[in-house]
Amino acid sequence: MELNKIRDIKGARKTSKRVGRGLGSGKGKTSGSGQKGQKARTGVAINGFEGGQMPIYRRLPMRGFTNIFKIEYAEVNLGKVQKAIDEKKLDAAKDIDASALRAAGLIGSVKGGVRLLGSGEIKAKVKFVVAGVTKSAKEAVEKVGGEVVIVDMKEVKKAAKAAETAAKEPKKAPAKAAKATKKTATKKKA
Repeated sequence: MELNKIRDIKGARKTSKRVGRGLGSGKGKTSGSGQKGQKARTGVAINGFEGGQMPIYRRLPMRGFTNIFKIEYAEVNLGKVQKAIDEKKLDAAKDIDASALRAAGLIGSVKGGVRLLGSGEIKAKVKFVVAGVTKSAKEAVEKVGGEVVIVDMKEVKKAAKAAETAAKEPKKAPAKAAKATKKTATKKKA
């Protein structure tokens, strides 16, 4: 094998068809796009258009609706929580809330909060701080001496937002205080 004789396999590189280069090429004038109009332009995709016939998405009736106010909970079963406690992923002495469950890998995104389900068995005395709980889960937790505290996720998010803005505000507050003291000092001098 010689370096100066290295070539691609035949057919690996296909030369592009040069369009719009005269009548003799066979792809001149309209460049293979046919006559005028919307479909002769690039980037046109008329999805669902059936040549004027009533399209299928209009022929079929609509059924149901999407509730925009539906709250989607991240659900977790008691059995999985107990397994995480046994594997030392969760600390039974601390409150078990959304952040603890997420850190343990029991839930993905928090969504509208965590909902505790009663599948499985819990042995540890634990305090849960969740957005929702089933009757069977609450009974099972209270049976072993645990506690379930239900929090409103809207209030939690509102408090988190307030804390976030408060964290940004102290940077501005000293400047405002300095301006206020300057104003009072000038008033006293006058």
